Amino acid sequence: MVNINTVYTTVLYILNKEQRGYVTPAEFNSLSVQVQNEIFQAYFPDGNQVNRPNQNNQQNDTEFFNMFKDIAYKLYPFERNASFTYNAGAGILGWEYNGAGTIFKLGEIISTYNTTNPQYDSITQLASQSDFSKITRSTLTAPTVQYPLATTSTGPTNSVLIRVSPQPNVLNVNSLFVPTVPNWAFTVGTLGQYVYDAANSVNFELDISEQTNLITQILKYCGIIINDPTIIQAAEQEAQQVSINEKS
Repeated sequence: MVNINTVYTTVLYILNKEQRGYVTPAEFNSLSVQVQNEIFQAYFPDGNQVNRPNQNNQQNDTEFFNMFKDIAYKLYPFERNASFTYNAGAGILGWEYNGAGTIFKLGEIISTYNTTNPQYDSITQLASQSDFSKITRSTLTAPTVQYPLATTSTGPTNSVLIRVSPQPNVLNVNSLFVPTVPNWAFTVGTLGQYVYDAANSVNFELDISEQTNLITQILKYCGIIINDPTIIQAAEQEAQQVSINEKS
């Protein structure tokens, strides 16, 4: 996680040092969302193909995460379990995710059968909708509780919807989530200045190793191009010292 106040104060410090103007909190927050999403999307070489679960993407969790094992530590902040709820309402027939956050990519799907005894916690293969239909209709290839099969679609409220055969009792999916929206919150001081509000701010969800990259990319949108990361790192320390001096 990257502290949003550290990023903002460093950006302001460099802008001031270079006499390149000022970025308001609203402008900074807008750039923060854009840059964080760009960095996140850059982790995936075929971003449009893995942007959401769909019938054309049949990679399971192992295949998907092996592709990115070299940057696995950068993906950890976005990886968590998503608990799905079965919905048999009008226009819906399957397991639906309506929890907090937006799923970017489905990983390992675990279907649980007979939650008392015996119990099967089965890794579930993901198939396209056409293959799912063919396989589940065949008496020779029909899925079993040991080897279930799933397919995905989009629910009526744009939610992720999963159909599983055979029907499990519980469905959990290890997923990658879209980064939370960063926000530098503030109050207005007696002199009209912006005062950082840590309690209501939201830090960048990116790994701390991306801090310099965040600052560099935000500055680029402000018209300042810095190719040497040590300049950013030095500015971070200087900006921090300035902030300490102002408070003392």
